[in-house]
Order: sequence, then C-alpha cells, then structure tokens
Amino acid sequence: MTDAMLIDSHVNLHHEAYAADRAEVIARARQGGVGTMVTICDKIENADAVLAVAEGDADIYATVGAHPHYAKDHASLTADELIARAQHPKIVGIGECGLDLHYTFSPVGDQLSVFRTHIEAARVTDLPLIVHTREADDLTGDLLEEEWERGPFRILMHCYTSGERLARRALALGATVSFSGIMTFKNANDVRAIAEITPLDRVILETDCPYLTPVPHRGRRCEPVHVADVYDAFAALRGLPREDCAARIAENFHRLFSRVPAKAHA
Repeated sequence: MTDAMLIDSHVNLHHEAYAADRAEVIARARQGGVGTMVTICDKIENADAVLAVAEGDADIYATVGAHPHYAKDHASLTADELIARAQHPKIVGIGECGLDLHYTFSPVGDQLSVFRTHIEAARVTDLPLIVHTREADDLTGDLLEEEWERGPFRILMHCYTSGERLARRALALGATVSFSGIMTFKNANDVRAIAEITPLDRVILETDCPYLTPVPHRGRRCEPVHVADVYDAFAALRGLPREDCAARIAENFHRLFSRVPAKAHA
C-alpha cells in the first residue's frame, strides 16, 4: 500500500490458528510493511502466553483482560489483579472487554460486572480500555457514561459494528473508534457509514486476525499483513492519499496507546 510502516492495533497472535507458523506470520507482516502490533488478551489464563508473544518481538505489545464471552469464568477478577499485571512495560491496554448480547455465552450480569472491573483498571492505569460491544448499544453507552461520571478513562471502540448513536455517545467521551476488514465486505454499508462520519483524529485500524479476513483474501486465514487492505479501504472511503492515511492512523494510535514508543513505528 505504502512505504510508511502500518500499525495493526488488534491481533490475536496467541491464537491456536498460528500455533504452527507464528514466526512466519510475523515475518510476512514485516515484509508487508506492518510495524507495530498489539496482541490481545482474551482471558486471564492466557495472559502469560499473550505477553510471551509480545516479549519475543520489539514491536509487538500486549493487553490484559477478559472477553465478555468468558465473563462467567472471571466473576472473581479484580481491578487490582489487572492493575498489577499492567505494570509490565509491554502491557499497553486493558481488555478486550465489554458486552456481547449476540451469543450471550456469559450471563449479562456477569458481563456488566466484569466490564466495570476492567474500567476501574483502565481508569487507574490510564491505559486504553479496549471495548467489544455487539448488539448491546444502549447498555454499553449507558455503562460507559455512568462510569465516566466516576472518573474519566481512555476508550477504544474496537472493531466497530454498532450503530451511529453509540458511536456518537462514545465519541463524546473522547473515544477512539477502530475499524477492521469488515469495511471491505460487500454488505457492510452500515460500518462504512460510521467510518465515513468518525472524525479523522479518532480513527485507528486493525485486522482482529485470525478473524474477519478482508477482501480480496476472503476464505483464507486472516493475518496482520492484511491490515494493508484495511488501510486501503479506509483511505479510499475518506478520499485520503495513502501516505496521509498511514501518518494519521499512526498519530492517533500513539496518542491513545501512549505507552508504545513512537520510535517503534518509525
């Protein structure tokens, strides 16, 4: 896409899909112009494995948290535990966490409780809260606004697929919105519509690999190297020169993920 290094703000490199060739996947990303990556923790029992991936590469960073699918297994998780784990210099975010009412693999009450735990940790550490929300727009917006009244925290609306009202509520709290390869899907007009109206200084991009493989690679495992296609799609949508798009996303990313040295992207 461009000579500028790209950033994939949400990868799942500890996933079993990469067990056989993780090093090759990372190497392909580098060859494809991807510099910094943030590899995401899905549950606390995987936190050490996620961190180990980050510790193995100077330009890969990690998060700590529990996906809402696993909230029922993290009812005893405390903000203090997340805060303690976040003291590691390679931990740059809290989550992913949030609410998912599409599958409801965990009871809504557990999801809400565990989400609040993550928010408190994000508030204390001043690390970005990586929010997953699916079919829970009003509940997510209400909770974020309620918690904001107790003290501000950094918000990243990850892999955004929700509606305009939630987007505007989150933006009013200073949130950054992340878009994935879903932007390239033929029927994803609703996602593209949000990507069109989100202020350019509030956007970052991701793959969420190994999921959501962008066009033209549908049917294949998604890898960080495919974030170039996400950049291409966003640049075309917003009428941006490719170099300008990469520069803007990098600036936004480093403003949000302030623990990641900008030189890691240079």
